[in-house]
Amino acid sequence: MRITALSDTPRTRTRLIGTILLGVLLAGCSTLSRLPAVPPEANATVEILAEENIRFRVPIDIHLLAREGERAQDREIGKGPPRAKSRNLGPADFLALSGGGDSGAFGAGFLVGWSEHGSRPDFKMVTGVSTGALAAPFAFLGPNYDATLETVYTRIGPEDILEEQYLSGGLFGDAVADSSPLKALIAKHIDSDVLDAIAAEYAKGRLLWIITTDLDSMTPVIWNMGAIASSQSEGALKLFRDVLAASAAIPGIFPPVMIDAEVDGLPYQEMHVDGGVSAQVFFYPPSIRATDTSIKPRKRRLFIIRNARIAQDTVTTDRSTLDILQRAISAMIRSQGIGDLYRIFATTQRDDIEFNLAHIEEEFSVPKEEDFDTGFMNSLFRYGKSVARNGFDWRHEPPGFSLPKKDANE
Repeated sequence: MRITALSDTPRTRTRLIGTILLGVLLAGCSTLSRLPAVPPEANATVEILAEENIRFRVPIDIHLLAREGERAQDREIGKGPPRAKSRNLGPADFLALSGGGDSGAFGAGFLVGWSEHGSRPDFKMVTGVSTGALAAPFAFLGPNYDATLETVYTRIGPEDILEEQYLSGGLFGDAVADSSPLKALIAKHIDSDVLDAIAAEYAKGRLLWIITTDLDSMTPVIWNMGAIASSQSEGALKLFRDVLAASAAIPGIFPPVMIDAEVDGLPYQEMHVDGGVSAQVFFYPPSIRATDTSIKPRKRRLFIIRNARIAQDTVTTDRSTLDILQRAISAMIRSQGIGDLYRIFATTQRDDIEFNLAHIEEEFSVPKEEDFDTGFMNSLFRYGKSVARNGFDWRHEPPGFSLPKKDANE
């Protein structure tokens, strides 16, 4: 989630925040109908697509999430006695794609340039948040889908993402923009063939996880997209698309995505919004300790692509309610993103996983005229592609952190 991605221009920012504030003041004027939320006591029996491993609520389903990781490794190793295939397993590489709105063009370009460099690995697991969630299925499927990444992030404009409805949506609806164009874009590129390809990789032990936030329970939810793709349920394709749309549904900006659920035959709904409400980027919860159970231990590496700058961008903030609110929200999101990196770094250090980080450097300074400015996104895509194609120097610590140097005599 990155609210500033939809409010970086003064005119848009003023209308957007002004409408949200007015909506808050007039809350209760109108409420859209919905089915009731799943009651807490029914969490253990709720069904979606009648599958048990479709999604995992954190921290409620931590044990189920850990079991899914074990099953994935079993699928990768195979069942031949005495699990001899495990002796030949190569490195386990993981990819985490962050949120960042239209700055997701950086990550898309980076992946394409990484392919051209020839060093991009086949990832054991890919995770995505918000714009990173939209790119994650294509990153998961590999370089054959680089053309799709380029199309999605360089040939769109604001009209391909949202339709403004500031007054009607802010006062009488559930968002100040209609996300129908974004949902149409997702449907155009996520079809049954894509699901079949993801299901085939899932059967090999590879994982694709997308995070959303269940507003009813205020719970992060990790969706097991390979399991959804593998489901024989009639609603699998719709759910897959809905999860992607939900992960990018910035609260108040885009409408939430209502996910149908069932408990003991009774219908319920969960309200899901941007995964960035819970985390700007994620790997696996630190309450899980990942272990390598293969006979021959292998090297494990995590690559994080942060679709944002790390450096501070100092500006003179006007003494006005709207500017102060916008700047405070931006600061909160930035701090959350850096905190996510530190949490992931601590987890990788504990579990002996190599930490690698890429982000938008200060050298990129192209301004944008509006949200989802096609020219800006093209420039950012080319920048990401260039730095990866030329051989990127990955950062091995989170910003502001330095590992102690090893003594030469050790």
